[in-house]
Amino acid sequence: MNGKSILIVDDEAPIREMIAVALEMAGYECLEAENTQQAHALVIDRHPDLILLDWMLPGTSGIELARRLKRDEMTMDIPIIMLTAKAEEDNKIQGLDVGADDYITKPFSPRELVARLKAVLRRTGAIDSETPIEVGGLVLDPLSHRVTIDGRPADMGPTEYRLLQFFMTHQERAYTRSQLLDQVWGGNVYVEERTVDVHIRRLRKALGEVYENLVQTVRGTGYRFSTKS
Repeated sequence: MNGKSILIVDDEAPIREMIAVALEMAGYECLEAENTQQAHALVIDRHPDLILLDWMLPGTSGIELARRLKRDEMTMDIPIIMLTAKAEEDNKIQGLDVGADDYITKPFSPRELVARLKAVLRRTGAIDSETPIEVGGLVLDPLSHRVTIDGRPADMGPTEYRLLQFFMTHQERAYTRSQLLDQVWGGNVYVEERTVDVHIRRLRKALGEVYENLVQTVRGTGYRFSTKS
């Protein structure tokens, strides 16, 4: 066992079993839930390392549970991979917008699932430093998952938070939109590059007039975070 616990949320028992067998063979501990109520109780009690969450669930949908977990300070750091038969682009964007870390469309192979799961765990763990990062009056605290500007809390969504965290830990270097997708969204090829521009705009707005200029547009390349004008 590698000590990592994975919560599988799917209303179809055969799918849960197939996933659990693959994950247990790869050394993970599996928790199972067939609806969002069971899932939420397990998240609170066991605090899994990652959640595999089916989009279509009886009662409350998986996307609603994802939104709820990402709003709650106690659970917002738990990575979520959405499992779904919905392949339409807008559903994928919607899933990522509520804070999902990856998106796998059914049917999928157990090997692909394990590979994607490892990638998400590696990525979300890699930047999980506990030391606050400060640039002037801008402070990002990974432990409390809070951003403050001159002592006041900044209001930003989960994607903007991850973007800012990546930028603040990788300052003074220009990144292409494609590189930012790989680093922040996890190389999800179905997310268009213009999505990066949308979230950069939101991030700048959240940073306000004093700090929005830290996120600089690099013509012909992409973006960089820099304290130099």
